[in-house]
Amino acid sequence: MPTAFVTGASRGIGRSIAEGLAEAGWDLGLIATNPETLAEAAEEIRAHTGVVVATAVADVANYVSVESAVHALMDEVGVPELLVNNAGRIDNEVPVWEADPAQLRSVVDVNLLGTLYLERAVLPRMVEAEAMGRVINLVSGAGARSWGVAAAYTTSKAAQLRNVGDLADLGDRYGIRAFGVAPGVVRTDMTAGMQAHRTREEYTPVEETVALVNAIARGELDAWSGAYLRAGTDTVASLRGAASVRESNPGARLFGVTPWGEDDPLN
Repeated sequence: MPTAFVTGASRGIGRSIAEGLAEAGWDLGLIATNPETLAEAAEEIRAHTGVVVATAVADVANYVSVESAVHALMDEVGVPELLVNNAGRIDNEVPVWEADPAQLRSVVDVNLLGTLYLERAVLPRMVEAEAMGRVINLVSGAGARSWGVAAAYTTSKAAQLRNVGDLADLGDRYGIRAFGVAPGVVRTDMTAGMQAHRTREEYTPVEETVALVNAIARGELDAWSGAYLRAGTDTVASLRGAASVRESNPGARLFGVTPWGEDDPLN
Protein backbone atom coordinates (compact mmCIF):
# COMPACT_ATOMS: atom_id res chain seq x y z
CA MET A 1 0.00 0.00 0.00
CA PRO A 2 1.25 3.54 -0.71
CA THR A 3 1.52 5.87 2.27
CA ALA A 4 0.56 9.53 2.73
CA PHE A 5 1.25 11.90 5.62
CA VAL A 6 -1.34 14.62 6.28
CA THR A 7 -0.99 17.49 8.77
CA GLY A 8 -3.95 19.16 10.46
CA ALA A 9 -5.71 15.86 9.85
CA SER A 10 -8.10 15.65 12.78
CA ARG A 11 -10.82 17.92 11.38
CA GLY A 12 -11.90 20.14 8.51
CA ILE A 13 -10.21 19.92 5.14
CA GLY A 14 -7.32 17.82 6.47
CA ARG A 15 -9.64 15.13 7.76
CA SER A 16 -11.57 15.07 4.48
CA ILE A 17 -8.31 14.68 2.55
CA ALA A 18 -7.24 11.84 4.85
CA GLU A 19 -10.58 10.09 4.40
CA GLY A 20 -10.41 10.48 0.61
CA LEU A 21 -6.89 9.04 0.44
CA ALA A 22 -7.88 6.14 2.69
CA GLU A 23 -10.87 5.34 0.49
CA ALA A 24 -8.43 5.20 -2.43
CA GLY A 25 -6.32 2.64 -0.57
CA TRP A 26 -3.58 4.80 0.95
CA ASP A 27 -2.15 3.98 4.36
CA LEU A 28 -1.90 7.12 6.47
CA GLY A 29 0.31 8.97 8.91
CA LEU A 30 -1.82 11.67 10.50
CA ILE A 31 -0.50 14.66 12.45
CA ALA A 32 -2.55 17.08 14.55
CA THR A 33 -2.36 18.94 17.85
CA ASN A 34 -5.49 17.60 19.56
CA PRO A 35 -5.02 13.99 20.68
CA GLU A 36 -8.73 13.30 21.22
CA THR A 37 -9.99 14.47 17.82
CA LEU A 38 -6.98 12.88 16.12
CA ALA A 39 -7.66 9.48 17.72
CA GLU A 40 -11.34 9.74 16.80
CA ALA A 41 -10.56 10.56 13.17
CA ALA A 42 -8.06 7.71 12.90
CA GLU A 43 -10.44 5.16 14.41
CA GLU A 44 -13.28 6.14 12.08
CA ILE A 45 -11.01 6.00 9.02
CA ARG A 46 -9.72 2.55 10.01
CA ALA A 47 -13.25 1.26 10.59
CA HIS A 48 -14.58 2.53 7.27
CA THR A 49 -11.67 1.69 5.00
CA GLY A 50 -9.47 -0.95 6.61
CA VAL A 51 -6.23 0.89 5.81
CA VAL A 52 -3.38 1.27 8.30
CA VAL A 53 -3.59 4.59 10.11
CA ALA A 54 -0.78 5.82 12.36
CA THR A 55 -1.09 9.04 14.36
CA ALA A 56 1.27 11.50 16.01
CA VAL A 57 0.44 14.54 18.10
CA ALA A 58 2.74 17.39 17.14
CA ASP A 59 3.03 21.15 16.93
CA VAL A 60 4.15 21.76 13.35
CA ALA A 61 5.69 25.08 14.42
CA ASN A 62 8.23 23.19 16.55
CA TYR A 63 10.87 21.27 14.59
CA VAL A 64 11.75 18.90 17.43
CA SER A 65 8.07 17.97 17.71
CA VAL A 66 7.80 17.50 13.93
CA GLU A 67 10.92 15.37 13.67
CA SER A 68 9.79 13.12 16.52
CA ALA A 69 6.33 12.72 14.96
CA VAL A 70 7.70 11.94 11.50
CA HIS A 71 10.10 9.31 12.82
CA ALA A 72 7.33 7.67 14.84
CA LEU A 73 5.00 7.57 11.83
CA MET A 74 7.69 6.15 9.57
CA ASP A 75 8.34 3.40 12.08
CA GLU A 76 4.67 2.40 11.80
CA VAL A 77 3.75 2.95 8.15
CA GLY A 78 7.03 3.56 6.33
CA VAL A 79 8.29 6.39 4.16
CA PRO A 80 5.43 8.33 2.55
CA GLU A 81 5.08 8.80 -1.18
CA LEU A 82 2.84 11.81 -0.52
CA LEU A 83 3.08 14.68 1.98
CA VAL A 84 0.08 16.99 2.41
CA ASN A 85 0.87 20.20 4.29
CA ASN A 86 -2.60 21.19 5.40
CA ALA A 87 -2.16 22.53 8.95
CA GLY A 88 -2.82 26.25 9.03
CA ARG A 89 -4.37 29.21 10.76
CA ILE A 90 -5.36 32.79 9.96
CA ASP A 91 -4.82 36.11 11.73
CA ASN A 92 -7.42 38.80 12.32
CA GLU A 93 -8.71 40.50 9.19
CA VAL A 94 -7.17 43.90 9.89
CA PRO A 95 -4.40 45.94 8.22
CA VAL A 96 -0.93 44.85 9.28
CA TRP A 97 -0.41 48.01 11.36
CA GLU A 98 -3.36 46.97 13.56
CA ALA A 99 -2.30 43.34 13.90
CA ASP A 100 -1.29 41.58 17.10
CA PRO A 101 2.46 40.89 16.74
CA ALA A 102 2.19 37.60 18.64
CA GLN A 103 -0.58 36.45 16.31
CA LEU A 104 1.47 37.40 13.26
CA ARG A 105 4.31 35.21 14.54
CA SER A 106 2.01 32.32 15.35
CA VAL A 107 0.40 32.26 11.89
CA VAL A 108 3.74 32.42 10.07
CA ASP A 109 5.18 29.73 12.33
CA VAL A 110 2.36 27.29 11.61
CA ASN A 111 1.67 28.03 7.95
CA LEU A 112 5.19 28.57 6.65
CA LEU A 113 7.66 27.10 9.13
CA GLY A 114 5.33 24.14 9.66
CA THR A 115 5.48 23.42 5.93
CA LEU A 116 9.25 23.74 5.82
CA TYR A 117 9.74 21.66 8.95
CA LEU A 118 7.64 18.78 7.59
CA GLU A 119 9.58 18.85 4.33
CA ARG A 120 12.89 18.95 6.19
CA ALA A 121 11.90 15.88 8.19
CA VAL A 122 10.23 13.89 5.39
CA LEU A 123 11.98 14.68 2.11
CA PRO A 124 15.41 13.21 2.90
CA ARG A 125 13.78 9.79 3.30
CA MET A 126 11.62 10.31 0.19
CA VAL A 127 14.70 11.11 -1.87
CA GLU A 128 16.65 8.25 -0.33
CA ALA A 129 13.88 5.84 -1.33
CA GLU A 130 14.47 6.79 -5.00
CA ALA A 131 10.76 6.66 -5.72
CA MET A 132 8.58 9.45 -7.06
CA GLY A 133 7.49 11.60 -4.12
CA ARG A 134 4.83 14.28 -4.18
CA VAL A 135 4.19 17.26 -1.90
CA ILE A 136 0.94 19.19 -1.74
CA ASN A 137 0.72 22.52 0.07
CA LEU A 138 -2.80 23.66 0.87
CA VAL A 139 -2.54 27.28 -0.22
CA SER A 140 -5.08 30.05 -0.82
CA GLY A 141 -6.20 32.55 -3.40
CA ALA A 142 -5.36 35.11 -0.71
CA GLY A 143 -1.69 34.23 -1.26
CA ALA A 144 -1.93 34.52 -5.03
CA ARG A 145 -3.43 38.02 -5.10
CA SER A 146 -3.53 41.04 -2.83
CA TRP A 147 -6.19 41.27 -0.13
CA GLY A 148 -5.07 44.05 2.23
CA VAL A 149 -5.79 42.32 5.54
CA ALA A 150 -4.70 39.17 7.42
CA ALA A 151 -1.11 39.94 6.41
CA ALA A 152 0.50 36.94 8.09
CA TYR A 153 -1.94 34.56 6.39
CA THR A 154 -1.60 36.06 2.91
CA THR A 155 2.18 36.34 3.15
CA SER A 156 2.62 32.80 4.47
CA LYS A 157 0.34 31.39 1.77
CA ALA A 158 2.31 33.23 -0.90
CA ALA A 159 5.49 31.79 0.60
CA GLN A 160 4.00 28.30 0.44
CA LEU A 161 3.48 28.84 -3.28
CA ARG A 162 7.11 29.88 -3.71
CA ASN A 163 8.06 26.73 -1.80
CA VAL A 164 6.06 24.65 -4.30
CA GLY A 165 8.06 26.18 -7.13
CA ASP A 166 11.34 25.55 -5.34
CA LEU A 167 10.53 21.86 -4.83
CA ALA A 168 9.29 21.43 -8.39
CA ASP A 169 12.56 22.90 -9.65
CA LEU A 170 14.33 19.96 -8.00
CA GLY A 171 11.93 17.44 -9.46
CA ASP A 172 13.95 15.91 -12.27
CA ARG A 173 17.06 15.59 -10.11
CA TYR A 174 15.46 14.13 -7.00
CA GLY A 175 12.15 12.69 -8.15
CA ILE A 176 9.98 15.22 -6.31
CA ARG A 177 6.80 16.81 -7.63
CA ALA A 178 5.05 19.64 -5.76
CA PHE A 179 1.68 21.36 -6.05
CA GLY A 180 -0.14 24.29 -4.49
CA VAL A 181 -3.81 23.41 -4.08
CA ALA A 182 -6.20 26.15 -3.02
CA PRO A 183 -9.42 24.61 -1.67
CA GLY A 184 -11.58 27.62 -2.43
CA VAL A 185 -13.92 28.67 0.37
CA VAL A 186 -14.85 25.48 2.18
CA ARG A 187 -17.25 25.61 5.13
CA THR A 188 -14.93 25.04 8.12
CA ASP A 189 -14.47 26.40 11.62
CA MET A 190 -11.92 28.85 10.22
CA THR A 191 -14.05 30.25 7.39
CA ALA A 192 -17.09 30.42 9.69
CA GLY A 193 -15.22 32.90 11.87
CA MET A 194 -14.01 35.14 9.04
CA GLN A 195 -15.57 38.54 8.37
CA ALA A 196 -14.99 38.08 4.63
CA HIS A 197 -17.48 35.20 4.59
CA ARG A 198 -20.03 36.34 7.17
CA THR A 199 -22.80 36.65 4.55
CA ARG A 200 -21.64 33.84 2.26
CA GLU A 201 -24.24 31.25 1.33
CA GLU A 202 -22.33 29.20 -1.24
CA TYR A 203 -19.16 27.30 -0.40
CA THR A 204 -16.74 25.16 -2.39
CA PRO A 205 -17.49 21.48 -1.73
CA VAL A 206 -14.52 19.89 0.02
CA GLU A 207 -14.94 16.90 -2.29
CA GLU A 208 -13.44 19.00 -5.08
CA THR A 209 -10.22 19.44 -3.11
CA VAL A 210 -10.18 15.73 -2.29
CA ALA A 211 -10.54 14.88 -5.98
CA LEU A 212 -7.55 17.04 -6.91
CA VAL A 213 -5.44 15.59 -4.10
CA ASN A 214 -6.26 12.02 -5.13
CA ALA A 215 -5.45 12.75 -8.79
CA ILE A 216 -2.11 14.26 -7.78
CA ALA A 217 -1.44 11.25 -5.57
CA ARG A 218 -2.05 8.95 -8.55
CA GLY A 219 0.42 10.92 -10.67
CA GLU A 220 -2.25 12.12 -13.09
CA LEU A 221 -1.39 15.82 -12.75
CA ASP A 222 2.40 15.72 -12.76
CA ALA A 223 2.40 18.07 -15.75
CA TRP A 224 1.31 20.75 -13.27
CA SER A 225 4.14 20.30 -10.78
CA GLY A 226 5.10 23.70 -9.39
CA ALA A 227 1.72 25.21 -10.19
CA TYR A 228 -1.17 26.84 -8.37
CA LEU A 229 -4.38 24.81 -8.70
CA ARG A 230 -7.77 25.93 -7.43
CA ALA A 231 -10.52 23.51 -6.40
CA GLY A 232 -13.94 24.61 -7.57
CA THR A 233 -12.42 26.20 -10.67
CA ASP A 234 -9.99 23.51 -11.76
CA THR A 235 -11.15 19.93 -12.10
CA VAL A 236 -9.13 16.80 -12.73
CA ALA A 237 -10.58 16.64 -16.24
CA SER A 238 -9.88 20.30 -17.06
CA LEU A 239 -6.30 20.07 -15.83
CA ARG A 240 -5.66 16.90 -17.80
CA GLY A 241 -7.09 18.59 -20.88
CA ALA A 242 -4.89 21.66 -20.43
CA ALA A 243 -1.68 19.77 -19.67
CA SER A 244 -0.25 20.76 -23.05
CA VAL A 245 -0.38 24.40 -21.89
CA ARG A 246 2.68 23.75 -19.75
CA GLU A 247 4.64 22.70 -22.83
CA SER A 248 3.89 25.91 -24.74
CA ASN A 249 3.84 28.17 -21.66
CA PRO A 250 6.08 26.75 -18.90
CA GLY A 251 5.32 29.75 -16.71
CA ALA A 252 1.59 29.06 -16.58
CA ARG A 253 0.20 29.10 -13.03
CA LEU A 254 3.63 29.65 -11.49
CA PHE A 255 4.09 32.09 -8.62
CA GLY A 256 6.37 34.95 -9.62
CA VAL A 257 6.78 38.41 -11.10
CA THR A 258 5.07 39.00 -14.45
CA PRO A 259 7.18 41.08 -16.91
CA TRP A 260 5.46 44.12 -18.42
CA GLY A 261 6.11 42.92 -21.96
CA GLU A 262 8.74 41.66 -24.38
CA ASP A 263 10.90 44.73 -23.77
CA ASP A 264 10.97 44.20 -20.00
CA PRO A 265 14.61 43.63 -18.94
CA LEU A 266 13.38 40.84 -16.65
CA ASN A 267 12.84 38.71 -19.78
